[in-house]
Amino acid sequence: MAMFLFILLSLIFNNISNISALSSQPGICYGQLGNNLPKPQNSISLIKSLNSKRIKIYDTNPQILTSLKNTNIQVSIMLPNELITNISTNQTLSDQWIKSNVVPFYPQTLIRYLLIGNEIISSTPNSTWPHLVPAMRRIKHSLKKFRIKKIKVGTSSAMDVLETSFPPSNAAFRKDIAVQVIKPMLRFLNRTKSFFFLDVYPFFAWSSDPVHVNLDYALFRATNVTVKDPGSGLVYTNLFDQMVDAVYFAMEKLGFPDIRIFIAETGWPNGGDIDQIGANVFNAATYNRNFIRKVMKKPVVGTPARPGLILPSFLFALFNENIKPGPGTERNFGLLYPNGSRVYEIDLFGKTPESDFPALPPPENNEPYKGKIWCVAARGSNLTELGEALSYACSQGNRTCDAVQPGKKCFKPESIFWHASYAFSSYWAQFKKIGGTCYFNGLATQTAKDPSYGSCKFPSVTL
Repeated sequence: MAMFLFILLSLIFNNISNISALSSQPGICYGQLGNNLPKPQNSISLIKSLNSKRIKIYDTNPQILTSLKNTNIQVSIMLPNELITNISTNQTLSDQWIKSNVVPFYPQTLIRYLLIGNEIISSTPNSTWPHLVPAMRRIKHSLKKFRIKKIKVGTSSAMDVLETSFPPSNAAFRKDIAVQVIKPMLRFLNRTKSFFFLDVYPFFAWSSDPVHVNLDYALFRATNVTVKDPGSGLVYTNLFDQMVDAVYFAMEKLGFPDIRIFIAETGWPNGGDIDQIGANVFNAATYNRNFIRKVMKKPVVGTPARPGLILPSFLFALFNENIKPGPGTERNFGLLYPNGSRVYEIDLFGKTPESDFPALPPPENNEPYKGKIWCVAARGSNLTELGEALSYACSQGNRTCDAVQPGKKCFKPESIFWHASYAFSSYWAQFKKIGGTCYFNGLATQTAKDPSYGSCKFPSVTL
């Protein structure tokens, strides 16, 4: 009986120790998709200046991992999506990858999390999905082979893994992945005591339906807006909790109620395109500061479905990254500009009162833009690349570039820049409604100023 009590107390003590060792303080995602970013050593100094104790990178960059040696900063690394399929069927390849990308740095660099791919359900063909859990098993086996015990293996998922998310108690994983992909993954995470790594962006949920979703509810600042889940009776005061609990309920439906969630990414864009609502410095600072206060609150708050449970997290992102593809918001999630200056002041301890921060610029795009927008070539663009983009735009659609042909109204000035500007506007006007973007590998930008001249009239998008 005494031995039984000793074992029981040891288990309880170890469990408490593991929980207490898990910090509530948000870490920072260190993305590198910029051609103007500081060198890794300088970036690590900037991370230290923000008092971050945990960072996430999207590869195993040896310069970064070397710069992190003996810094006491925990790090999450990532196996790239394109290696998942091969590693899932080849233990030797898995062993070699760990030997090359983890062993040289561990344990001096505090690698604590190893993510197998990034949002693979969202970003890879469905032929990759069945290989996810086998790859996780291979990597875990390789870590054991090299006697590395402190690294948790997981993968990051976006909210689109859910079929339904509202109300949270009704949430369920998508039918095409629930049994084949998610359930085996949850079994692995449960057995290895790892986390369900989740990317949670209230910005996207709000901006896709700003009429029915309250902005203050999305920014953790609602004072008189609540949402009651009719199934569970739980009351929500912010969109973040509502989204996280949807995943808890979905996991519970598959028989795994005890797996912890780790917020692999969350944040709010500090800027974006003209047609993107709510992407501004005021909202970004408000969201991130309030998020930090929420997770750092003592006693621990958790979420309505998991009260009192620490929610470890990473804020996205360290820098604005100027070569990320997609809409303008993708390049404007940083806490810092590439020169190292702060986009806005932030306190990762969550102790600074709002009144002690410098005043923020008032938001000017919290309402949808109403008017015409053109898509033109960005100043300073490489002319060779611009010519290629011009050719692409002119090859699409119906008579996209007729007006810039010799003798037509927009042929002069005979300039790649002006011809590309017309072609981009014409292309975007035709294809925006079906997903066409004003990006062209970073060579295009939106403008509310009509670029038309003389008898040359540029097509526009009207919002």
